[in-house]
Amino acid sequence: MLDYEKEAGRYDALRGGEARAAAAAEAVLGLIPGGRGRLLDVACGTGIVTRWFAAVRPESRVTGVDATPAMVRRAAARLPGAIVRADGRRLPFRAGTFDAVVTVWLLHLLHDPEDVRAVVAECARVLRPGGTYVTTVDKAAAHDVGSDIDAVLAARPRRPAADAPGAVTAHAVRHGFRPAGRTAFRGAGQGRSPRSTIADLRRGWFTLLPPGEPRTEEFAARLAGLPDQDRPRPDPRFGLLAFRKASADERPGHFRVSDGD
Repeated sequence: MLDYEKEAGRYDALRGGEARAAAAAEAVLGLIPGGRGRLLDVACGTGIVTRWFAAVRPESRVTGVDATPAMVRRAAARLPGAIVRADGRRLPFRAGTFDAVVTVWLLHLLHDPEDVRAVVAECARVLRPGGTYVTTVDKAAAHDVGSDIDAVLAARPRRPAADAPGAVTAHAVRHGFRPAGRTAFRGAGQGRSPRSTIADLRRGWFTLLPPGEPRTEEFAARLAGLPDQDRPRPDPRFGLLAFRKASADERPGHFRVSDGD
């Protein structure tokens, strides 16, 4: 896993910057009913998306949470007084505090299914009955756009997706959520080129291909043989799922879950 303490300074520039953040915020908020209320952004990182939430919904009170000190400092500079340092598995808020809770690009980082369950459980706990939870899902697959780069990388080792839609939905339903919608949005300026993908390999962005190992360099050499080394291939397409927390008179756990979601 990346060292997010070290990555904080260049995180936004390498991941689509304001354009990607705006697209993410628009898509997320499209799944959340409007009006006044409190929104929590769990694992808010640098706060670049969190600030867009606050800008698009000025009537809402937006709070961001992240566990990495360097990320918290950057987010706090963007939204003074609205950022808290905390672990998403143990949120420092009372039950039912928020009208909406969001996890953008978090669950894929949690390789232990128990950690995913714990985050979803905490999001459910701090959300009021009838509130909305929105999360990105299947992030790794978002970058598979059918390009020649994807063909080279097809044989790389992969971890099972912790944020697979069916698994996330199953966790959500167990904690009183009901599926409430889905959408997707394009990354901005994140299309991979062969040269940038080689750089990502050597940074350790592909977690089962450690920098410097022979197999990593084998993939790098194959990528170096592709044409148009600096031409970006299509941008990724990120998936979002929305859930509504059951109200007191509903019976959680009786919603159908499909592995194909």
